[in-house]
Amino acid sequence: MNSLSRPHVSKGVAGVQCVAGRHAVMARRMTLCRPQAAAVELVTPDRTVDEPDSPTPGHLGTDGIMLQGFHWESHKTHPWYNTIKGKIPDIQGAGFTHIWLPPPSRSVSPEGYMPGQLYNLTSAYGNEQQLVELNEALKAAGIAPLADIVINHRCADSQDEQGRWNNYHDDVDHDGHPIDWGQWAITCDDKEFGGQGNKDTGEDFWGAPDLDHTNSHLREALVHWLQHLRDNVGFTGWRFDFAKGYGAKYIQQYVEGSGTQDDLNVGEMWTDLHWDDTTLGPNQDDARQRICDWIDGTKRRSTAFDFVTKGVLQEAVKNCEYWRLADSQNKAPGLIGWWPQRAVTFVDNHDTGSSQRHWPFPEDRLAVGYAYILTHPGLPCVFWEHYFPSSEQGQELRQTIDALMQLRRKHGITSSSSLTITAAEGDLYMATVA
Repeated sequence: MNSLSRPHVSKGVAGVQCVAGRHAVMARRMTLCRPQAAAVELVTPDRTVDEPDSPTPGHLGTDGIMLQGFHWESHKTHPWYNTIKGKIPDIQGAGFTHIWLPPPSRSVSPEGYMPGQLYNLTSAYGNEQQLVELNEALKAAGIAPLADIVINHRCADSQDEQGRWNNYHDDVDHDGHPIDWGQWAITCDDKEFGGQGNKDTGEDFWGAPDLDHTNSHLREALVHWLQHLRDNVGFTGWRFDFAKGYGAKYIQQYVEGSGTQDDLNVGEMWTDLHWDDTTLGPNQDDARQRICDWIDGTKRRSTAFDFVTKGVLQEAVKNCEYWRLADSQNKAPGLIGWWPQRAVTFVDNHDTGSSQRHWPFPEDRLAVGYAYILTHPGLPCVFWEHYFPSSEQGQELRQTIDALMQLRRKHGITSSSSLTITAAEGDLYMATVA
């Protein structure tokens, strides 16, 4: 993986510098550790380089910004698909290029992450027709919709003679392979479900039967379903849920088989960070190497969420430890420091924040978090609750995000922009992005 550490030649036409000059440094020291403090200052390099063309909707371009189109409680607003559709003018006006939509299939849990009948697209978020109309409207507005694909596991429809849930039904007419699977489709590691397939190729998911992705018939059936979602429902790419639950090599077939290899695909490779007891360790190379290995395992058919940047950034802003934002090579400490073109950065999502709050970013530092990801390499993803707040109190954050998105576009910051860190210490961080 040595190639990932090579300096990247910038193609940008302008840059962003967090601070410049003695007075700006002093101001940064006084304000950076205060709630909602975020500051950027522009510099324009003395060179002219043709800016690359904007990507077509859905294409894996370098200048995109994604919106997560739901939160953990969105299913309670029914139909949620129509809620998103009503926000399309705002989403388009802000400059979002992609939107990540919730799992589309019927699910045991209303949030969608315990799917059963994959082809039944009537869920707690709305029905299939509403979803198709939403995707059509999004693409007409130049916004590419990604589906949240949950294929690590699948909930069965009925029990066997021993009371184990391992019989799958296929109640919706469709082209392609049937999905009325049996015990053969479940990994043999899942003994509580009577799995008779091969061993799991990833980490176990405790809540439902893990699927045996080594089975070619099962993989082909999943490819046919993905083709249906692309051709008949209107999705352009995939967000792979619990991507560490099965071998990365299978992602290549799912992407290429469904024809989305030229579009944005992203995996939830939520890897553990290194902690020294209750303190985040200063070196997270092992964690980001695991994400790099996963991306390589997909044959680079997918990007990955940069969980390392999220973890390091929120510790830095929470404790005023900005030394964390540079690694031993003076690069960004997350995936964006090694492979920014394949990194999707974020501050929070439906798991880490929202009502679940498994790993939340400090609420009084959210603007600082967005100031970082929206002015740095990587493809940023903005959380729905942060852009469409439920109260007037959150409007200030939305205005900050709008300003940062405009700045990013105006100065040609992309996922492959170069980053030069000039200071990372205590309460001070300075960097130039060009």
